[in-house]
Order: sequence, then structure tokens, then C-alpha cells
Amino acid sequence: MRIPVPRPRSLAGQLFAVQAVLIAVVVAGYALFAYVSHRGQAEDAAGRQATAVARSVADSPSVREAIRGPDPSAGLQPYALAVVRHTDVDFVTIMDPRGVRWTHPDPDQIGRPFIGHMAPALQGRTFTETYTGTLGPSVRAVTPVRDGGRIVGLVSAGIRVEEISQRVEEQLTALLAVAAGALALGAVGTYVINARLRRHTHGMNATELSRMHDYHQAALHAVREGLLMLDGQYRVALINDGGRELLGVAPEVDVVGRSVADLGLPAPLTGALLASEPRVDEVHLTAERVLVVNTSPVSGGERRGTVVTLRDVTELQSLMGELDSERGFTQALRSQAHEAANRLHTVVSLIELGRAEEAVRFATAELELAQALTDQVVAAVSEPVLAALLLGKTAQAHERGVELVVSEDSRLDDGLLPDSLPPRDLVTILGNLIDNAVDAAQGGVGPRVTVTALTERGEELVLRVCDTGPGVRPEHAEAVFERGFTTKPSGPGGRGLGLALVRQAVNRHSGTLAVSPGPEGGACFEARLPLTPAPPAPAGPARPAAVQGGES
Repeated sequence: MRIPVPRPRSLAGQLFAVQAVLIAVVVAGYALFAYVSHRGQAEDAAGRQATAVARSVADSPSVREAIRGPDPSAGLQPYALAVVRHTDVDFVTIMDPRGVRWTHPDPDQIGRPFIGHMAPALQGRTFTETYTGTLGPSVRAVTPVRDGGRIVGLVSAGIRVEEISQRVEEQLTALLAVAAGALALGAVGTYVINARLRRHTHGMNATELSRMHDYHQAALHAVREGLLMLDGQYRVALINDGGRELLGVAPEVDVVGRSVADLGLPAPLTGALLASEPRVDEVHLTAERVLVVNTSPVSGGERRGTVVTLRDVTELQSLMGELDSERGFTQALRSQAHEAANRLHTVVSLIELGRAEEAVRFATAELELAQALTDQVVAAVSEPVLAALLLGKTAQAHERGVELVVSEDSRLDDGLLPDSLPPRDLVTILGNLIDNAVDAAQGGVGPRVTVTALTERGEELVLRVCDTGPGVRPEHAEAVFERGFTTKPSGPGGRGLGLALVRQAVNRHSGTLAVSPGPEGGACFEARLPLTPAPPAPAGPARPAAVQGGES
């Protein structure tokens, strides 16, 4: 009859049993290792202790004096017994160079020959050995007694092996007590952890856990945030619906098992996904979106994969750009208000001095200058969004000491731009180009930024921004449009995104973006956008012309 072996039914019970067995095996193995190790260490310690006692006795002046006397045993036997009582050795034997004992724990053994080796000691060396003598097996040390350079006697001190074993057994008993306590503590801890595990799983079995996994999978694909899981070879292990949408992967395309490098993503984004170190809140551009990417390696002794989260901040980035523009407009208005107050004080002062005509001329001159600037911009660019942008950027540039002018070639009437070119994209393109040009021209001699906006043959919109800055170096002609690239002193932390956003917007409308040497020594950025709708072109690097200079 076969007797069934009881087994733990729950996963927690099985885990408890496995852990208990593992703890018992580890404790037993450690106890055996400790016993063997402590036995060897105890014998070594006994040898060192016996050597120290033997040398101390051999170096004692009273021992040498007793050896010179007519009856060495009379003086040495009480001394040797006293040494045994006050030290942890079992015997101290003092003998003459022939090995005849002068002392021994058993007085009957005095006068008899020493049982053991003496040759190394007679040669002047101290040595240890394990030998069986009259008291049984012992670890002993033998050392010479010198008097005036001559060896006049030998001293042997030793500890019985039985005593050493007893010490090891005492240590082992203590070790086993500690091990038993550790085993009990580990068992209790394992039981508590398993009890908590059962509570956390609510007593669910494998089928219920599998069903819960299916629910989690459904929820995972329902969230809007993109989630991408890569294995150790950077192949796609899982991608949810949000990740497909943000990366531009069609739902019918099976990308599981494919390498990230084969997904056709922009090079900087692919590099971030293939990086071994974590990435935190990195901004990357695709053809249509601005993404915040976070990567976290999964490791357990070795690299097992990477978890990637993607957030769409396209609208947020656009709003941040508009907010920066509004902040700049506000600062410009604050400065203009300060200047207007100064001019008003000047007008009032002139009136108080009785110079009313000069006050009128001063006031009207300021109004005519402001009106002339507005008339110049509106006459050249009557499209309301771009005209308002140019007026605001002119005030901002003036506050930073840069002259912003609209070229005489500009001609952009209201109503010419199609609905396929939304105002937000135009503000992104022209606004970032102007900001980049003002940054480059600021601080130079005669800083100037020239803006040209026109339509050619009614087929495409041309936006050209030239500055008097140092220009763009030839080796930077390609990289200047990459996200994160900058030569500004503040570094890429807060810069390097403007021109990348320009390129993204231009590519989204199947346009072209180029950089060339400017007529006044700086750089000239030119964006050309078709006025007829066209399918969006894939994201790719702009193809700027080779240039001279050093701006970006």
C-alpha cells in the first residue's frame, strides 16, 4: 500500500518548506565547517601558547641558576608546577641536554628520559610537534635553555589533545546553540513573510493569478502613456498601444522580437533606447511629437532588459514656447512703460519750463517713431499672426540691444497662407529662428537681425532670418539642427531644442531648412514651406549648406 506524502498545498507553504530546508542545510554546513576550522585553529593556538610558555621558562634567570646548582630538581619542580597552575598548559618539563627530566607533573617520572624529539632544540631552535607521551597525545613546544652561549638544558611545555578537543566541543556547543536560534528565527521570519504573502495574494491560486494577469495586460494597453519593454539584447518584449501611437508604429505591425534599431526611429531616440545607463526625463523629437523618455535597466546579477516610458509633451512644449514669448513681451512692455514714464516726465518738465512747443515736438517724435515701425512691419507682412510676432520680437530684441529689421524684400499679404499651415507652426518656426539669431548677434559690434518673409510664385512660403553673429562652423552644419546641440555657455540643459523644433515643424509640412553664410558675416537660416498640402515627410536631418563661422 502506497502511503501518500503530504505536501504543502499553497505556494506560500511550499516556499516556507523550501526556505526551511535551505536554512537547515546552510546551518549544518556552516557548523561542520566551523568544527573543522576551529579544530585546526585551536591546535595552532595551543602550539603558539605552549611555545610562549616554554620560551618564558627558558629565559627565566632562576631556571639557569637552579640548573647550575647541585640538585636542579629541588629548585625547578616547584617552579614548573607553579607555571602550570598559572597558565593554560598541562605540563612543563625541564630536562638536561641528554633528555633526563628534572621536572614533571608526575614526580615518579623525574629522572627518567624525555619521550619526544629533542634534536632541533639541541641545535638551538624552538619547535612544536604533536606527540604521545606519558600524559597522552599533546601539542608541545621544545626550546633550549642557554647559559653563556651554551645549551645547559631543555624546556618542553604542552597542552593535551584531549583538552584541545574539549575546548573545541565547548565552542561547537555554543555555535550549535546560536545556529539553532538562527534557524528558529529564520523559520519564524519565513513563516511571517509567507503569511504576509498569503494575505497580499488574498489566497488566490494559479488560475486566479493568471486571470489577474490578463486584467493587468488589458489595463496596461489601455493607458495613454507609452510603455516599452526591451530584453537583454534590446529587442522589443512588450509595447502597449500608447507606445505604438507615440513612436508611430502601426497597430498591425508586429514589432515584438525586433531590435530597437530596426524600428526606424530618429537616431537620437534610438541611441537613448540602446543606452546602458538610465535616462531621466530626456526630451526627444519624432516627426510629429515631442517625447519625454525615461529608461530604467532591469538587472538581477546581469542585465535582463530595459523598461522605457514615453510621455507626449508636444502641446506642453508648444505652450511653454508661447509662455516664454509672452514672458518676453511682458518684460518688453515693462521696459517700455518705464521708458514712457521717463518721456512723460520729460514732457511735463518742458511744459513747466514754458517750452510747450518743444514738449509737443518731443512727444510727437516718439509717437511717429513707434508708428513708423508698426507701419513698416504691417506693410511688409500683413498676415496678422506673423506681424504680431515680428512686432513683439522687435521690442524684445531692442531691449537686448539688438536691432531687428524687416527686409525690403518681404511681402506677405493676409489671406495667402492655406489652412494646412497653422499659425502655431509658423510661430514655432519664425519665433525660434529669431530667438537663435538674437542670441548669436547679441554682444557683437552693430548687432542686427534681418527677417524676410515672402511667397515665391505663389507656391511656397519663404522665411529667412540672418544675423551679424559669428556664423555656423562647417563641422556644425549638420549637428546644429539636432536636439541638445548648442555652443552657448549655458550648455544643453536649457538650450539646444529651438532649432530642432524648427526642423520638426518644417519636416511636418514637407518643407526644407538650410543654413548658409549671411550677407553681413553671420548665419542665414532659411525655411521653405509649400503652400499646397502634401503628405508629411519622415523625420530626418536637415541638409544645411557648408558655412563659415562659429555660431549655433
